[in-house]
Amino acid sequence: MSKKLIYSLFFIGLVSLNSCTEDFEELNTNPFQITDESLKQNFNHIGAYFPSMLQPIIGHQIEHNLANDSYARHLATPTPFIGGINNTTYVPSWNNPYWNNVYSKIMAPARQVIEIAEADGYDMFVQWAKLIQIIATSRLTAYHGPLIYSNYGTQGDVEYDSEETLYNTWFSELDAIVSTFSANSSYSGFNDFDASYGGSVPHWIKLANSLRLQLAIRISKAAPALAKTQGEKAINDAGGLITTNSENFMLSLYGRPFQESIICFSWNDTRMSASMESILGGYDDSRAGKYFAPVADASLVADHSAFPYKGIRNGAYLLAKDDHLPYSTISTDFKSVSERKVLDAAEVHLMLAEANLRGWSTPLSAQAHYEAGVTQSFAYWGAGGVTTYLANNTGTPLDYDDVVETGDVNDFTSRITATVAWNEAGTNEEKLEKIITQKWIAAYTNSIEAWVDHRRTGYPKLPYNYQNSSKADTGIIAADDFLYRHLFPLNEQTNNATGYAGAVQKLGGEDKISTPLWWDVAGSNF
Repeated sequence: MSKKLIYSLFFIGLVSLNSCTEDFEELNTNPFQITDESLKQNFNHIGAYFPSMLQPIIGHQIEHNLANDSYARHLATPTPFIGGINNTTYVPSWNNPYWNNVYSKIMAPARQVIEIAEADGYDMFVQWAKLIQIIATSRLTAYHGPLIYSNYGTQGDVEYDSEETLYNTWFSELDAIVSTFSANSSYSGFNDFDASYGGSVPHWIKLANSLRLQLAIRISKAAPALAKTQGEKAINDAGGLITTNSENFMLSLYGRPFQESIICFSWNDTRMSASMESILGGYDDSRAGKYFAPVADASLVADHSAFPYKGIRNGAYLLAKDDHLPYSTISTDFKSVSERKVLDAAEVHLMLAEANLRGWSTPLSAQAHYEAGVTQSFAYWGAGGVTTYLANNTGTPLDYDDVVETGDVNDFTSRITATVAWNEAGTNEEKLEKIITQKWIAAYTNSIEAWVDHRRTGYPKLPYNYQNSSKADTGIIAADDFLYRHLFPLNEQTNNATGYAGAVQKLGGEDKISTPLWWDVAGSNF
């Protein structure tokens, strides 16, 4: 056979093969298969990320029972973990979980969403992902200070942003978020992925503005001019703020149990705090029954029998777990809740009350916002008697007696002399104490901002730790002082050494629990 004939036959074979296979993909495609293009039609290729990004904002046991709940003094542990030498007694332990959750479960998928959404031209999803990033990292910075943010995703050692840079970056990003959302207020692309607001863009605008106000209030002592500018921008935006409970930012638990319910009822590792007993009892606050369960043993509350709730002092000396288990659990209603609040109307009104004291332009007077904040909190919890409560100008927090310990172990005399009723003739410091004390009460189940407020203002005047095990290598906390921050995670020190060194420099002090954060400015609040 000639070479010419062989080449001809080979060519014919190729043509035939191509003819047979050119329709292969079409003929062998499953008509029921979900394609990339079909996913785009419903935004599932980016929207499906959002529930999994939102849920970790809430945190886990470490952030609650063994960190901010304890530091804010909302809840306390009856458990002497590792001999009482742990976070609750100022020995840093378990510092990595929330950091890891924010970066792995929020920042990482958000970055992916932003890249995909930018490529596909879905700017609303870009801005929604950025808003979730701000919510999460603004909480994380309250633990540690400087963070990896603008350089997140770069290779090698990663530079941290200073706290001042973070807040300026967030304010700038909120500008773009609010602008984009406002121009697309009827957008329906979020509907299938938004368990908080059902896809309502106007509600997300209110949240963005309220978040801006929260961040502005937080830095009001460190950068008063910037805080006022940003706070008034939030207040004056046409999209408004969260001012009624129907607008509260609630996070779905996505079928999971309320975390503190597990800690309390399954593990027996948390109880009412002595600070809650002292403040709620002294103010005859009807929210107590919504927050906690009464004790079964009347002898535990013999010194205030009309208020049947008993708490544990934070930083208490604990000899044995069983000793304090009869103290008040959280309310059993928490066993069945399906969501939890992150930013609500009560907090916004109380922030506006403080803003008014600071000379910012606000819709109402300081007193009107103060009373509206308390009223919204009572309504949210379904508690009665708010009118009588707001008129109480005699009740003050109770002194505390740990009745299962001998002598004065864990006992304290309340440092709070403020009453509930507004006193227009009082000083700004006196008014601020009322505002922050009520903000602290209303913040129950969302204690991170209560811990922030306590550090930046000194209010409420909470009891100090009975057991203070702080040490020089991680930071000494004075007997009449409180923990200021958490250490940076150990893995950052080992895996991002250059970035970590820069973070410590930007912190403005040693990487210790005794180093105040940027916005935590000592001295008078005014």
